[in-house]
Amino acid sequence: MPNDHQTENKMSPENKLGEKKYWLDDPRNVDRLVYVFYGLCALLMAIDVFVPKHGPFAMEHFFGFYGFFGFVACVVLVLVAKQLRRILMRSEDYYDR
Repeated sequence: MPNDHQTENKMSPENKLGEKKYWLDDPRNVDRLVYVFYGLCALLMAIDVFVPKHGPFAMEHFFGFYGFFGFVACVVLVLVAKQLRRILMRSEDYYDR
């Protein structure tokens, strides 16, 4: 049985520093949100079986192609951006000079 102090913290919308507590501050809510996203991904993959595909390339007809392609494209975009940062980055005191 929780004591009064634990019950008070659960019911209070503010944390110890006086800051407002938002719904994503609770790790259980974050876990629930992740499970909802996993469920949506699984549902979309299941629907992919029933959707007729009419793309001009044969590889577009593979199961889950667009999900896999989007993931790979996102990873490549991040890796290219990291390398581009090396070229475009300026020193910390660039505008002070």
